[in-house]
Amino acid sequence: MAISPGNTSDYMAAHQCLAAIPPAREVIADKGYDSDALRRWLQHRGSTPVIPPRSNRKVQYDYDKRLYRERNVIECTFNRLKDFRRIH
Repeated sequence: MAISPGNTSDYMAAHQCLAAIPPAREVIADKGYDSDALRRWLQHRGSTPVIPPRSNRKVQYDYDKRLYRERNVIECTFNRLKDFRRIH
């Protein structure tokens, strides 16, 4: 876990958080994590970035849309856990 100022972009802390875990085959993230530096670092680590490009990018990177859609299942699971935090 890392705490960062509220006015910094998400991808600034992504490198630090992801460095603490073993490399994954694919790393799925939303558009907030779209940066050239993060993409290069993930590929250097042996991971495939599954990050949709921001709409204002000059180079629109290709990504696995099917795999990105499965990210929704994980987000919904975390949202359900947040709903039942009082039970904990």
